[in-house]
Amino acid sequence: MRVFLETERLVLRPFTAADTDRLFALDDDPEVMRFINGGAPAGLEAVRTRVLPRLLHDHPCFGTRGYWAAEEKATGAFLGWFEFRPLDEHGPAVVELGYRLNQAAWGRGYATEGSLALIDKGFTDLGVDRVTANTMTVNARSRRVMEKSGLSFLRNFTGNWPDAIPGSEHGEVEYELTRAVWEQRR
Repeated sequence: MRVFLETERLVLRPFTAADTDRLFALDDDPEVMRFINGGAPAGLEAVRTRVLPRLLHDHPCFGTRGYWAAEEKATGAFLGWFEFRPLDEHGPAVVELGYRLNQAAWGRGYATEGSLALIDKGFTDLGVDRVTANTMTVNARSRRVMEKSGLSFLRNFTGNWPDAIPGSEHGEVEYELTRAVWEQRR
């Protein structure tokens, strides 16, 4: 197994086709998907044909992927994934931070731990100048992870939701962390 990043409790590694069933279980959990699609069930074929190819994509500006399978270091248990993906395929200046973890991992600090490690790697090794993250305004847990990871509230906005889900009427929020602010805090 090739490791991209390790923290005290996490291993972040590239996805493989062997992760299909784990991804399906994650995306099929209504609570995990509540702020993504309103908790609609996933389809195994959609995971195979749409989700997995996106997670396997290499970004030329990084020379690596933008999505990482997260495993608990002590047990090897699959926890979910982290996103640290350049918004411009050919330049690493701005990346989007994201995470999707299974319910067993919630409230244990994994999202913050993985996010902090990715942010540090981005600013020290990957040439990142700005980290951005978005969520629904009503997703208090995700917003708290962004704040604990050092990101600051930037703006409210209204996303283009093809199908409204509970809470989407309140819009979305964007958070950010720039290299300059990160360096000041070190």
